[in-house]
Amino acid sequence: MAFIRRYLIPRLIQYFLVVFVGVTAVFFIPRALPADPVQRTIGQLQARGSNLDPATIEDTIADLTELYGLEGSTWEQYGAFWQRLFQGDFGVSFFQFPTPVNQMIRTSLPWTLGLLLTTTAISWTLGIVLGGLAGYFNHKRWSRALDTGAMIIRPFPYYIFAFILLLLFGYVFQWFPIAGGTDIGRQPAFNWVYIKDVLEHAFLPAFSLILLGTASWFQTMKLIVQNVNSADYVQYARMGGIKEGKIVRRYVIRNGMLPQVTALALVLGQIFGGALIVEIVFSYPGIGSLLYNAILTGDYNLIMGITVFSIVAISSAILIIDLIYPLFDPRIRYS
Repeated sequence: MAFIRRYLIPRLIQYFLVVFVGVTAVFFIPRALPADPVQRTIGQLQARGSNLDPATIEDTIADLTELYGLEGSTWEQYGAFWQRLFQGDFGVSFFQFPTPVNQMIRTSLPWTLGLLLTTTAISWTLGIVLGGLAGYFNHKRWSRALDTGAMIIRPFPYYIFAFILLLLFGYVFQWFPIAGGTDIGRQPAFNWVYIKDVLEHAFLPAFSLILLGTASWFQTMKLIVQNVNSADYVQYARMGGIKEGKIVRRYVIRNGMLPQVTALALVLGQIFGGALIVEIVFSYPGIGSLLYNAILTGDYNLIMGITVFSIVAISSAILIIDLIYPLFDPRIRYS
């Protein structure tokens, strides 16, 4: 009962408050943009050579306003927006009319999750293990070599590092494809040919994310472990004759990774932001590219759909990590 009252309920209140404020901001911010999706659509029709008389234009504007959910005052639209949100309906896309927003998100989401969740897990694990070992054996030559490599790689801005890999392995050596998620015209299928094609296209963006991410986690973990090395319980373990391998696993890395679990929860909040950069650089067909096109075209529905999904997904992931964190750190109690 104490868990529910003192631990779960406060965090659930915080969770729903964050989601509510975030979704509300998502609704109002696109409407502050100068782009008018209805007028944009009319302009596109006229640019294609459509001869629309004034009466037809008025009827088209009324139909598009109703279709895009822009009828009535802002507050009426806000109420209708929440009603559609609870139904899981974000309407149709403006720039890929009449494709539903939900369908576009379902198509792009697996690419982003497959790439970013995998690279985040790999880079975090490598950074923890290598950083922990390098911090404990900080006088070894290989430890100093890894630290030097991390110091060289980490300051690189991601887009510059990604462009270097793209030019080197995509254009100069031509070992990997330079854009897309698969070859043009390749149909999804559960066979080795399709899987190999996906892996080849994902290698460069994944490698760039893993390398930079591992360097960041490595340096942080090494500094933490160097502080843990001087803790009393580590000194007592050494004097007690405990094997060095057990000290590293049970006392040093295990305690040193606790702050990194918290940092992992914060990094989850940057996943979709990272998707925007990596997918633009490598023309990867995920949520980031979809959001970029939505912003360029002033697609309210698509912007809101992607952002609302991101807010709910990230807040839920952070809530889950917050609830299970006492399992990693016995010093924290639910009561």
